[in-house]
Parts: sequence; structure tokens; C-alpha cells
Amino acid sequence: MTVQQPSRLIIASRESRLAMWQAEHVRAQLSILYPQCSIEILGMTTRGDQILDRTLSKVGGKGLFVKELEVAMAEGRADLAVHSLKDVPMDLPEGFELAAVLEREDPRDAFVSNDYASLDELPEGAVVGTSSLRRQSLIAARYPHLVIKPLRGNLDTRLAKLDRGEYAAIILAAAGLKRLGLPERIRALLEPESSLPAAGQGAMAIEILSGRTDIDLRAVLAPLNHAATEQAVRAERKVSKVFGGSCQIPLAAFATVDGASMHLRAMVATPDGRRTATAELSGPADAPEALGQQVSDLLQQQDAHAILAECKVQAGAAPDV
Repeated sequence: MTVQQPSRLIIASRESRLAMWQAEHVRAQLSILYPQCSIEILGMTTRGDQILDRTLSKVGGKGLFVKELEVAMAEGRADLAVHSLKDVPMDLPEGFELAAVLEREDPRDAFVSNDYASLDELPEGAVVGTSSLRRQSLIAARYPHLVIKPLRGNLDTRLAKLDRGEYAAIILAAAGLKRLGLPERIRALLEPESSLPAAGQGAMAIEILSGRTDIDLRAVLAPLNHAATEQAVRAERKVSKVFGGSCQIPLAAFATVDGASMHLRAMVATPDGRRTATAELSGPADAPEALGQQVSDLLQQQDAHAILAECKVQAGAAPDV
């Protein structure tokens, strides 16, 4: 099938350094595919970037990182938006769709500290920064002697707070540090066995308006889609959707694809880490949502809904960064 060559594309992006790197990455890929196309980036500040004194679960959740970009597309000011997939709500507004998921970067969490080499080395009372309830729960369960405090802001802001001595260590997504050329800030990588990643962590997604008649953007973007990554994140996001996909839920879901087979692990927990349900299962990679539902069912058999009920009375947190 012949794809209609676009003459001009505008990419909407948050203005943080990491978000702009991601938008530039997509622009570079599209420029190779469509060298005659003029591709621009529309940088925008979202409410999620502006509200830094409260946890996002209390002011609107993950959607605050993408709403303004969707408005720009709806108003015709942009053709597509590039997101960190873990910031994208499980249910998109009517009229929008994810057209492509790019190949995943390192999905692991990263331990970042100027004075310590690992979580195991932190002394009693040391302050660890994270605004992810998932990470908070995992750390609290294994290291009850540590003090976990909220950490908001973009990646550079979080690193600056660490460097000012406000925290003994912080936990960030390895993907962001690697994409910005800062792998040397990573003192240790937390393996999925001990720190199961968030749904979609390390993956980038491209959102578009559905039903445009002037150009088939899905076809235009299809070459950027990485099939194995897309399959994995569809399974992960299914688990998140079953349990509400909320910032108030310490939830992890991570899938790996090996040929035609997929393995999915998931977890729900209370923020204090005292109650946890985990499940894992293998299945065909071409039926990711079905595997996600099966793993969700296994979690429900472990009283996951009772665990999540407890989460509603404990403090919320921002999406992982």
C-alpha cells in the first residue's frame, strides 16, 4: 500500500528537556522516512508541569501531562503528540488514539545518589525521594528503616534537589537518564525482580486524532511502531486499566516478548508496602490484552481489590519519571 507523503507535520510536546528530546527523536525518524516533509515541534507547558506543590492524584492525575497537547491537536495546531507512555491515561478521550509505540528503552528503575552505591548501603533514617507510589511501596516493604519523601518536578529539577542535599538518594526511570546522556548519574539499576516497572515504563507513544480524512496519519507513523514493544505495553496497560489506572494505586506491570511468547508480571500493593499481591503468567504475544486480563484475575484472587481499597485512604502520588 502506498502511503500518502505528508508535506508538513507539527509535533506537540511538553517543554521539559526529556520531552523535547523525545519529540526531536521522533522528528529525526520521520525526516528519514519523509525527507520532503517539513516537520516542526510545538513546545507546550502542561498543567502537570505547572502544579508542583501537590501530588497529581489530587489535582487530576496522569491526564494533566497530555491534555494541552490533545487540545492543540483538536484545534489543528498540531498533528501528533509524543508522550512517555507511562504518562498516558489508560482511556484516551473520544476522538484520540495511539498510532505508534516506539522501541522501548531500558524499562528499569535507577538508583541515583552522590554518596551511596545502592539502597542496601543507605543508613537508617536516610531520605529517599520519589513521587511514585509504586516505588514508595516497593522501597517501604524492603527498607522500612528509610524515610521516603515526595519528589516532584522534571528530571533536571529532581537531580538538582539531590545535588543540593535534600535527599540521600532518589529513584528515577533509567530510560530518561539514558536518553538525556546522563547514564553516569545511575549508581545502580534496580532489576524487575526487586523493583517491577510501571506499565509502559521506558516506552514512547505517538498520539493522533482519530478519523482525519485529509491524511492517514496511522499509515504515516506505522514504520515507527515496534511490534514487540507495542504487544508488551498493551498487556501492561490492560492490567492497569482493570485496576483503575490511577496515580493513587501502587501498581506495576511488566511484560517481555520472546518471539511468539509473552511473559507478564504484575503487582498491586498498599503505599506502605505491608500488603502486596503479585502474579505472573505466560501466553501468546499476539493476544496481549487477554494475558493482561488473566494476570489481573490472578491478582483479584489474592484480594487485590481489598488492597486497593486501602490505597484510597492513603496519600496519592505522581506518575513515575
